[in-house]
Amino acid sequence: MLRQYELVERVKEYDPNADEALLNRAYVYTVQKHGSQKRASGDPYFSHPVEVAGLMTDLKLDQQTIITALLHDTVEDTLATIDDIEANFGPEVARLVDGVTKLSKIEQLTEDERAAENLRKFLLAMSEDLRVLLVKLADRLHNMRTLHHISKPEKRRRIARETMDIYAPLAERVGMYEYMREMQLLAFEQLEPEAYATIVSRLEQLRSSDAGQVDRIALDFKQALSEAGLEVEVWGREKHPYSIWKKMAERHLPFEHISDIMAFRVLTDNVSDCYRALGVLHQTFQMVPGRFKDYISTPKTNGYRSLHTTVFYDKSMRCEVQIRTREMHRTNGFGLAAHWAYKQGGHVDGQVGWLRDLIEIVEQSHDPEELLEHTKLAIYQDRIFAFTPKGALHQLPKGATAVDFAYAVHTDLGAQTVGVKINGRHMPLRTPLGNGDVVEIIKGKSAQPQLHWLGFVVTGKARAAIRRSVRLRERAEIAEVGRALFEDIAKEMPTKIGKKAIAQALERLELPNENALMEAIGSAKLADRAVMEALVPGSTADLPEELKPGHALSIKGLTPGVGFTLADCCHPVPGDRIVGLRHAGESVTVHAIDCLELANGQDIDWIDLSWGERSHGAVGRLSVTLYNRPGTLAEMAEVFAKAGANVINLELAERDELFHTDIVDLEVQDLAHLTRIVSALRATDAVAQAERI
Repeated sequence: MLRQYELVERVKEYDPNADEALLNRAYVYTVQKHGSQKRASGDPYFSHPVEVAGLMTDLKLDQQTIITALLHDTVEDTLATIDDIEANFGPEVARLVDGVTKLSKIEQLTEDERAAENLRKFLLAMSEDLRVLLVKLADRLHNMRTLHHISKPEKRRRIARETMDIYAPLAERVGMYEYMREMQLLAFEQLEPEAYATIVSRLEQLRSSDAGQVDRIALDFKQALSEAGLEVEVWGREKHPYSIWKKMAERHLPFEHISDIMAFRVLTDNVSDCYRALGVLHQTFQMVPGRFKDYISTPKTNGYRSLHTTVFYDKSMRCEVQIRTREMHRTNGFGLAAHWAYKQGGHVDGQVGWLRDLIEIVEQSHDPEELLEHTKLAIYQDRIFAFTPKGALHQLPKGATAVDFAYAVHTDLGAQTVGVKINGRHMPLRTPLGNGDVVEIIKGKSAQPQLHWLGFVVTGKARAAIRRSVRLRERAEIAEVGRALFEDIAKEMPTKIGKKAIAQALERLELPNENALMEAIGSAKLADRAVMEALVPGSTADLPEELKPGHALSIKGLTPGVGFTLADCCHPVPGDRIVGLRHAGESVTVHAIDCLELANGQDIDWIDLSWGERSHGAVGRLSVTLYNRPGTLAEMAEVFAKAGANVINLELAERDELFHTDIVDLEVQDLAHLTRIVSALRATDAVAQAERI
């Protein structure tokens, strides 16, 4: 553990103007506050914040960050408060400490909820001041270094999983690769102990059997480059055990088949020499196709710059080579922290503009599971590069689609997306993008995000925005249903209901506004009698047990899957007599009046519904039995085509020597349209039987 004078000397070495007295006071403060507290290892607890502060001095960060590292656990684990921190060390340090402090003292939250709230606060603080992230990453790294002292295996695995899912990717996204690799290695040891032990053992065997091979290859690379007139540094290293295991898992390969276990770095004086070195290596050694990446002309979002290639050495051994300038190498190891030039006011650095996406996710996520899911999606590192028609570059996760791209450009563009051209060709919105694709988003003024997009988008930003939009539409449409039901309730009241009565009802029901009341009625969270009692206390004494609406409510204008759900059991279409079932907290489920499933909903609130004037468009389901001979399926499809009905789904239900029965879901306009299709099917020689189900 660093002694007090050693820590101060470290800071003064790179910042002679640092306030020595303030640093000393922070050191003493954390020692006094943590007092006799012990870590799982048996060491004094204050050794942890001191070591975290030491990690910050390695990065040569400012004195406020060093003091924050020293104090980062005092609010969470001692009686100190943020006000105490501000009084002793100023508002800037207090704000930073508050950002790093976890919310583990929150009561009555599940583990996921607590983790989500911790992450929510951390991301918001990080967006205001990136030093919060740097302290948090150092805090997590030191905790991982001492994780083996925790006795409970399940707790070790939980912390390791959180590190692997959240903190290692965050370190990667700001270019702190040294932190990322060590976190991954320590987490890998806990999560996959057998695999970890096996790979480490194999690497030791390889090292002993091929003594000096890495140095020999590095020397051959350097000699080839020197003969071409290039002054370079070259050295080799074994690949990270976790990256080896990841490659084995992804490619389903045994250790013996992983041929590029060794990686080499070439350091040059300038960018031109990087490309010259690449040319020399490709001329001297055979290049492995598809393994070249140019992160100098197109840096990663975290600022990482380097040339990556893989060549065959001695005709059989594959060696990965990274070529970069010495300046790039200095900044690549610790990314954002390595070239720290903090802006006044703590604004987000251009290299980490992706933080804005994380903040949108925080604002739009509805519950803890969503927040954790969307954040993980937003920070994972495998990326592809795609361009707008004007040449603007956007980096996205592998597997990202046109909708993900639209949301990456701007949330409003994503919401208005109706189509896409990829490299000049119209393509489906679900098409995965590839490196170098030029993506032109086609938008419509009245377009809205669609629920089915959630089936193919992969970015956290897109998923969060789509879910938020659908959720807002659902609330608006449920409130519309509630407003219609409220009108029927008002007719049963002994007096006319005005604004004053509604305001008093909101107060009695503890609801914030009238729209919240309508949502509660529409989603059956409030019974009709409860609403009446809130409006006029005592008004339900002489009323019958059940209240029925005075007229059928129209679902015209509501969105299937949002304001209401068409039941899968009976597939009602416009023209059918329909009723709605209200489940508490959910949208209305619409059934045909003769649906057999209605018998199961006797204790659920029923609503008399109508389609409304000029309602059209729904999915009808048919059971069609065809003769088992060539061409009958085509004849059935011809009937659908002539009737202008689109097949949504077709499933073979039964098949024997004479017949096969298909279940067909069709987009139809209304009941009359579906009836004409059934009649046309029955008149066709290919069809033995056709029924609506």
